[in-house]
Amino acid sequence: MSVAEKLGISSATWPIFGVIWPSSLVLAHYIFDYKTESKRILEVGCGMALSSLLLNKQCADITATDYHPEAQIFLQRNTLLNEDNDIAFERVDWAGKNDDLGLFDLIIGSDLLYEDNHIDLLSSFINKHSKPISEVIIVDPGRGRKNKLNAHMKAFGFTASQHKPIRADYLEKEFKRHILKFDR
Repeated sequence: MSVAEKLGISSATWPIFGVIWPSSLVLAHYIFDYKTESKRILEVGCGMALSSLLLNKQCADITATDYHPEAQIFLQRNTLLNEDNDIAFERVDWAGKNDDLGLFDLIIGSDLLYEDNHIDLLSSFINKHSKPISEVIIVDPGRGRKNKLNAHMKAFGFTASQHKPIRADYLEKEFKRHILKFDR
């Protein structure tokens, strides 16, 4: 049995790993000009870690996380190919109680809400790792869970806003979904 299967990751989901999804491109474009200097940044559910790689290139203080056991291997290989510094990585389970991540000024992620139970897990994980004054940026591809996430984040003291990308001509199709922003 593979490591992924032991973690409960079905082989049926393998085709969705290792892909640069439109939401990930939207997040990377959005974060490109974002003021990140002096911020400690966490990418949640990084997958191929496009935004982490970009922020690393900009010398930002970035830590990447994912549950999938192959994510770290892809991240290490891509930093090597880009001749960049290593990116801190931790494989985490949002439901886990023991990780060494600490607190962050900015938490980012894209395409994270696949199932209803992810809403509570993700919002609790973000709350656990957010500084008292912090920002969260989540790109939502429209799986019907953003309003529930907004409610959970508000319960943790965040204010919520949403908007569409200003420009998305780098995508093959129009991005009709939202960038969610939470501030505390």
